[in-house]
Amino acid sequence: IASLDVYLADGRNVRLDIQTSDTAERVLEVVSYKMGLSRELIGYFSLFFIQDHSNGVLSVVKKVAEFELPYVSLQSMKESDCKIGIRKWYMDPSLDKMLMDCDASVNLLYMQALQEIEKNWVKPTDGQMQKLESLQNVANKMKVLELVQEVQHYGYIQLDPCTCDYPEVGCSAAVHVGNNEISCSIKLPSNQTKEVSFKINRVRCWQVTFLGAVTQPKDQGHEQTLELRFEYNDSDSWRWIVFYTKQVSFRAVKRKAFGEK
Repeated sequence: IASLDVYLADGRNVRLDIQTSDTAERVLEVVSYKMGLSRELIGYFSLFFIQDHSNGVLSVVKKVAEFELPYVSLQSMKESDCKIGIRKWYMDPSLDKMLMDCDASVNLLYMQALQEIEKNWVKPTDGQMQKLESLQNVANKMKVLELVQEVQHYGYIQLDPCTCDYPEVGCSAAVHVGNNEISCSIKLPSNQTKEVSFKINRVRCWQVTFLGAVTQPKDQGHEQTLELRFEYNDSDSWRWIVFYTKQVSFRAVKRKAFGEK
């Protein structure tokens, strides 16, 4: 028997007594039961390895695979200071409506929505932000979740900053994936910013390749570098677009965005 803390988006944690051999699927069932989440809604959520950085930035490092042993994996990742969190695992914001009849799922969605606002993962207009703040002050969760549906990038997965070769080599990019698009704010070598949306239905194929591990200073272990490339129909011609990232979740995000198992 071992204790495992599963963190919520508001920073609180749920402590579980588990077997070290319990899979992520089993741990998700246990934490869902403890929170009162309806069994038929468990599939809308997943466990993730999460990092809180000292500068306030939050990284969703990767989704915990269903067959993975969270307790064992967490011990092997101690040097990276990760923790396990529960988050929704879909990229179509309209699916929120499927979860509105369960208090536990509403609470999870509400906490995650507030976190996305706090971390600037979403881009509300000034008017939307004023309304959201008013609703938060009276803890009107349903109205907040209704209004946040209209906010840009709500329900998307935000990836850590990465580099890309579009529209030219040497660009950095802030990437949001969701709602059948890859939305990028790309900083050009000239320091200009270009907003680009790659539509999933214009992607012909994907490739994800591990490029090896980069040694980190002072016994911080290794970071794996991944290359994501996809063939995209850009102005009626096909071209390969390449992103480089250290975020392993890119693989799971790619599968989810493209509807793969």
